[in-house]
Amino acid sequence: MQNKEHSAVISLYESKHKEKDTVATHAHETHQLLYVLDGDGACELAESVYDITTDSFLIVPPQTRHSIRADSHMTVLVLEFDAGKLSQDVRTQLIPNVFGAARVQSFSAIDSSELRQIMRKMLYEQSHGDQLWRMALKIHIAELLCTLARSNQEIGPGDTNKLRVDRLRQYIETRYYDIESAEDIAVRMGMSKRYMQTIFKEYYERTPMQYLTEVRLGLVKQLLVESDKDIVSICFEVGFESLSTFYRLFKKHVGVPPNMYRTTQRNRDGASE
Repeated sequence: MQNKEHSAVISLYESKHKEKDTVATHAHETHQLLYVLDGDGACELAESVYDITTDSFLIVPPQTRHSIRADSHMTVLVLEFDAGKLSQDVRTQLIPNVFGAARVQSFSAIDSSELRQIMRKMLYEQSHGDQLWRMALKIHIAELLCTLARSNQEIGPGDTNKLRVDRLRQYIETRYYDIESAEDIAVRMGMSKRYMQTIFKEYYERTPMQYLTEVRLGLVKQLLVESDKDIVSICFEVGFESLSTFYRLFKKHVGVPPNMYRTTQRNRDGASE
């Protein structure tokens, strides 16, 4: 049930189904993303049949004939939108990537966590947002589509633990600014902190948080040399919450304070020209 008059561009609402309920085959003019919050059953998309369960994501391009059968009580979040009203970048880059084919898709624990969080933001804006809520919905849908597009860039085949640590490494390298603790990473990965640290160290001979520090400090060194940003701005940009912690870690790993590193590297680069 919808709690607020929706934007004509984007609508996010709950669809409930009792056990053995069916939704007859139909199609829409709009783009649709269906996220199964709870329950299991089956769906037909473009004449292909898929099993669906909690956390399944149904990607339904316009004019795609589809139907759903609930084998248990099922709750689905339905995101429906008019792509023609979104920005040109979203229409030309993200829409073709995500909606190239109708499908049911499952995601890694990290991607699932990201998608759920974005949809929570959208539900909040739709129900409680201020006069900017319609604009906020467009921003969040672009973020959601970007997450879906990136999730299509599959890591190559390998054993399960290797795939997990590769996804974790990729997550750290792209979300270094947003990570608060090892517990935070473990929750997003859907595994225990101890197990996560054990398998990561097995492959990379360091813990995820140690690798996070390396990634952050590598970017710091680059920004110190290639930009004129204040050190406090650089500290904030890469995700350090405490300036004192940043100074301590930088000197420990690099050997000199940030200001001295900047001066030394620039003098060295200038002398070599």
